[in-house]
Amino acid sequence: MKLIQKALLIIPAFFLFAQTVTAQSTNQDYSGASVSIKYFDRTVYYPNETDSNPVNVHITIKNNGDETLRFKLADDRAFSTDFNVFTVKNNKLPQTEKLVEKRTTNTTVYFREIALEKGEEYSFVENLKEYVQITDASVFYVELLFYPELYKSKYLSLKSNRLTLEVHPSPSASSSNFVPVKNKSVEIIQPQDISPDKVVEQTIIARQKSLWDQYFLYMDVPSLMQRNASLKRKYISVSADERLKMEETYKADLMASRLDNDIIAVPEKFQIERTTYTPTEGTVTVIEWFKYPNFYEKKSYTYKVRQREGIWQIYDYIVVNLGTE
Repeated sequence: MKLIQKALLIIPAFFLFAQTVTAQSTNQDYSGASVSIKYFDRTVYYPNETDSNPVNVHITIKNNGDETLRFKLADDRAFSTDFNVFTVKNNKLPQTEKLVEKRTTNTTVYFREIALEKGEEYSFVENLKEYVQITDASVFYVELLFYPELYKSKYLSLKSNRLTLEVHPSPSASSSNFVPVKNKSVEIIQPQDISPDKVVEQTIIARQKSLWDQYFLYMDVPSLMQRNASLKRKYISVSADERLKMEETYKADLMASRLDNDIIAVPEKFQIERTTYTPTEGTVTVIEWFKYPNFYEKKSYTYKVRQREGIWQIYDYIVVNLGTE
């Protein structure tokens, strides 16, 4: 799948690719080029299942310089891109056998020469699982290498930003796995690129309606869990698999009202008072009223939010009692 914006010059070509091909020098200056990645259709990811559960990554090459940027792009993107995926211990996951075979076999590689003027960009989507073997549930860190002169000249590469990838246990392997879905549907709910105040508003409404799947949609569960000192000490000392289990247990405890009563308290009504944020962090202050038989208890909630991979998440909060009415 290709998503292309403002590519001024695209010239088809090809070459014979083999291990013995020597790198050629280039006079192109790539200092003004940038590569960025984000999830294209983010969902719940499981190990393996390359075709049925892809990890689709949206890749963008942009010209931030003043001069025309020219680069080659293979029709088979495996000769233009690489994914590096690291565990929390910084161990690199192995490449797929199919990818290794492609790059070690003589084959004709068709490519295009693309020219971008200042501010223009070129985008496409690749399935991470076609590059890297993901066989276990865990938390990983993903980055992309783009080869502007193709893989034969892999000494020349552009590195992207890093993404956090959470891979959940397969449903068949973990019946307790929590997967957000819409009511009376098997469609997975996707977090949307909405403003911080809308994130908080939707979260509170979801709690009022006891829609737990939607309630957790914009929650940074690991950060909220680590507000508890004992949970934090344990969380940072265990393996990635154990962390995932702790997160699921924390959600279950919240739903059962066993901890963090303030964050799961159900207001009768609420009013957003103030929202302030930078491109990456913000706060949303909300007045909430809790109904009792003969009075309302009034509280001020300040939700702390931050943006991760284009999505605002609640990662902390402060509660101040404002008396009764």
